[in-house]
Amino acid sequence: MTDHEQQIVLITGAGSGIGKAIALALARAGHHVYASLRDVRKTNRDRSEALEHMARQESITLEVLELDVLSETACRAAVDLILARHGRLDVVINNAGMLMTGMTEAFSVEQVASIIDTNALSWLRVNRAVLPTMRRQGHGLLMYVGSTTARLHEPFLGPYVASKVAGDALAEIMGMEVRPFGIESVTLVPGAFTTGTEHFAHAQEPAYAAIVEQYGDLSSRMATVAERLKAIDKAHGGSLTVEDVGRAACQVLSLPRGARPSRVIIDGQQKGTEAIDAIYHEKQTAFLIHLGLADLAPAAPSAPQASPSATPRSAGKNS
Repeated sequence: MTDHEQQIVLITGAGSGIGKAIALALARAGHHVYASLRDVRKTNRDRSEALEHMARQESITLEVLELDVLSETACRAAVDLILARHGRLDVVINNAGMLMTGMTEAFSVEQVASIIDTNALSWLRVNRAVLPTMRRQGHGLLMYVGSTTARLHEPFLGPYVASKVAGDALAEIMGMEVRPFGIESVTLVPGAFTTGTEHFAHAQEPAYAAIVEQYGDLSSRMATVAERLKAIDKAHGGSLTVEDVGRAACQVLSLPRGARPSRVIIDGQQKGTEAIDAIYHEKQTAFLIHLGLADLAPAAPSAPQASPSATPRSAGKNS
């Protein structure tokens, strides 16, 4: 890969799960990857050292970078370091996130605010740190790890879904606004992964147990969801893995500028959000044309795939 082909990439939340898979996939494809996570020498020391060890072992260009997406200062500092070294930044992948599971009413307002801060407002912080440079460059790629739940909502995930919908809206609207500057926007849209991430293991529960109790047996039905997801995966030819999301990111970067889709679905459960995306894009584009803003219309989403066997294993964290 030549210097021109090699992309300088920053990814957030790269210590585990989907973020780690994307970071490794892009580095193995020859890109220069900054795998960022917070508190790299204390709380996340083991994760940081594991990534660094893999980079040395495989001779790939992957560097661990300290970045707390909840701090605008930290976002700017991380980007400044990359720019000082390379003078450019080609790709930014907003991946950092958290999960909450439970009865929506039982979460505190503070809990809901915190997940929206992490899963949506962090995208604004990171983008604000990188967009001035991308505008000066006249090119850049903003990539996001979204969720099929942003299109098809699920019970027991209220705060999480709200945060992903908010992030999705910010990503789509910012994508329109930066498009005239040659900056592209692509959302990777995973379905549910019951393994390969730490989302479910680290999910926050509602603050108010007394409210949960008022829902009786309904709250206990959450426990059946994981097994049902596995059964759906099996019915569609087997589950996808986080590595599939990494391969999807590689495929997006391999496409020439201007030919990248706005959304790429990676959904083992085949919920059909591609069909929703297609109609959404049609109506969105038509409305922008009526507004005299046709040049801001997002790129078309990737075409629906017939089945997992037809889906490139590059192309679902209930994310």
